[in-house]
Amino acid sequence: MTEPTEYTEAFYEPLGGGRFASTKHSAGPWSPHTQHLGPPSALLTRALESLPAAGPMSFARLTVEILGPVPVAELEVEAGVERPGRSVELLAAELRSDGRVVARCRAWRHVHTDTSPVAGDLEAPLPPPSAARPMYRPESWGGGYLDAMEWRSLAGELGSPGPATVWARQGVALVADERPTSLQRLMVLADSGNGVSSRMDPREWLFINSELTVHLYRDPIGEWMALDAATAIGPVGVGSAFAVLHDERGPVGRGAQALLVRPQR
Repeated sequence: MTEPTEYTEAFYEPLGGGRFASTKHSAGPWSPHTQHLGPPSALLTRALESLPAAGPMSFARLTVEILGPVPVAELEVEAGVERPGRSVELLAAELRSDGRVVARCRAWRHVHTDTSPVAGDLEAPLPPPSAARPMYRPESWGGGYLDAMEWRSLAGELGSPGPATVWARQGVALVADERPTSLQRLMVLADSGNGVSSRMDPREWLFINSELTVHLYRDPIGEWMALDAATAIGPVGVGSAFAVLHDERGPVGRGAQALLVRPQR
């Protein structure tokens, strides 16, 4: 499958000094004025990736705490090392809008060690994106982020209740004039687990996540990323969405989202 080599548009335009102008591509499906949390999660990840390490290290866990709606507006990102170490480091980043913190990300970064003799996956690789069918958003859902991604389905559909297995690839850059890293690509997609595997009609039910946690056991590679996702709903308005995360070589880790569930009013 042909891989794009250039991006003419982006989720964010850099303004300098850790500031970014959000573009229309970052908008979520329910309002053109608030963002899907995929691009902000990746923007926080980008800030963490820029922090220097003493030696070869990889991210083992990233948790994004969503403190409020992220507007399609100017944003500011700041990152630092919260707990330095030679073997493990705890990193932290904040995303602000008009001086208000709207999201935080904390991540553990682990030093590299040769564990190839004992390496192993829990799940089998998925069929490739070329084996999946094109998937499109329902007409009642807004564009923005959903239209900025190329979607391919192995099982399930956007807007169709139940588990889903989908491949996706960015059609725009994360930050203008930059090629996104594979980890950024994964984080752009990981927040979509609850959306692709929804159990309910979003016109009748609200099911928003207050956080996203991604555990990794190897670095993702390439441009295509996949979610093998399912959602569980409890009896008192709390739910969880779980996803096995893949690149074209196979599984790379798991994502989870805590959900607030209630009828639309």
